[in-house]
Amino acid sequence: MSIQQQLLIEQRVTNESKSPFVAYLLAILLWGFGAHRLYLGRYMSGFLMLLLWGMGWLTAPILIGWLPIALVCIWATVDLFLIPAMIREDQAVLRQRLTAESFGTR
Repeated sequence: MSIQQQLLIEQRVTNESKSPFVAYLLAILLWGFGAHRLYLGRYMSGFLMLLLWGMGWLTAPILIGWLPIALVCIWATVDLFLIPAMIREDQAVLRQRLTAESFGTR
C-alpha cells in the first residue's frame, strides 16, 4: 500500500470516526439514558442501560428501583473512563474495513 493510500485511509478514519466531545456531552447531560453508548454504536448495552434507568425510576417509590439506579450511575461513571477506548476500537475497525476496501477484498 502506498503512502498516499495510507494518508487517504487515515483522513477518512479521522473524518468518519465518532467525536469524543459529543460522546462526553451525551454521557454527562443524559447520564443514565445510555445515549453515549447508542451514539458509539453499543446498541444492546445502551438499550439495557436505558431500560434499567427507566425501570429504576418507575419502581423507586416502592424502594426496589434504587438498586438499578445505583447500578446505572456506577456504570455511567465507569463509561466516562471507557469512552476513549470505545472510540479507538471503532477507529481500528473502520481502518481495517477501509484497508480491506482499498485492496479490493471483503
